[in-house]
Amino acid sequence: MAALPPGSTIGILGGGQLGRMLATAAAQLGYRCHIYAPPGDNVACDVAAAYTISEYDDLVALEAFAKACDVVTFEFENVPVSPLESITDIVPVYPPLKALEVAQDRAAEKQFVRALGGKTAEFAVASDEGAVAAAIADVGIPCILKTIRMGYDGKGQSRIMGDGDIKGAWERTGGQPLIAEAMVSFEAEFSVILVRGQDGEIRFWDSSRNRHVDGILATSTLPAGALVEGQEQAARDMAAAVASALNYVGVFTAEFFASATGPLFNEIAPRVHNSGHWTIEGAVTSQFENHIRAICGLPLGATETIAARVEMENLLGADGDNFEQILADPAAHLHLYGKAEARPGRKIGHVTRLYR
Repeated sequence: MAALPPGSTIGILGGGQLGRMLATAAAQLGYRCHIYAPPGDNVACDVAAAYTISEYDDLVALEAFAKACDVVTFEFENVPVSPLESITDIVPVYPPLKALEVAQDRAAEKQFVRALGGKTAEFAVASDEGAVAAAIADVGIPCILKTIRMGYDGKGQSRIMGDGDIKGAWERTGGQPLIAEAMVSFEAEFSVILVRGQDGEIRFWDSSRNRHVDGILATSTLPAGALVEGQEQAARDMAAAVASALNYVGVFTAEFFASATGPLFNEIAPRVHNSGHWTIEGAVTSQFENHIRAICGLPLGATETIAARVEMENLLGADGDNFEQILADPAAHLHLYGKAEARPGRKIGHVTRLYR
């Protein structure tokens, strides 16, 4: 595919903050963006040239959107795959729908990675309430129950710390098919974020050490420390193998646990990722710009880190009220997403601090 010239229209499925930052990066390169999202607080629409507000299964609206775009991507991996199959003959869609199919099913995701030689925590599937106890018995206690579909930021999860936690676990976890996953011993969590071009070229950003609170990413820091750095190459090899097997185009994220036996795969995100927000100021080319470059067939940008130390902190709920204090810090770069309601636990922005 020839490079898409500036002035072309990029369609983005999903209207959240990732779409907002993608549209901002695209505008810098001279592209227009058209957002497609269901009704809601679609902050990406504020910075886009056009938007369509409709459900993902509205085939008439979806096909009209596709005809108005020169390429389509997504900022949210839980977009239903079936309706998107109706537009792949109208407009190129990157990353490929296979990446969505794998990422949307936790069991399929782990099986896909294992088939490529990756290591995951032990898991067992419970397709109905009656299978929950057996799945827990297969992996042992303690373990964690996770919905097979639609879980993110700690949602759709329930910890099983003893036999008393089993009763009612199906309802607590959402009353839908799930996996029981063995808890693993690890020293750190980290991300491998790469970009893969249409020609198969892959470039990596440095891996951040991630800290989660209540299932939500709190901070990503670099350097990530000796343990993570010692396992980074093996994790990169695994992430690249998955991306190549999917014939992936765009930014791709794989999350890992740094364990005593090496990197243990946790999950993939077929999109730009929260733990890569630091790249906007902290790398030569951000994850958002490189995603746009990849899907448009442009040369990929350099990914080197440009500061001695970097910390990205998520802002949740009312944290954004401290914007003046944050901006008074000469190391800080503030991003507020323009969300209408700052609910507790809701991501409303982030701040990246660079120390040179």
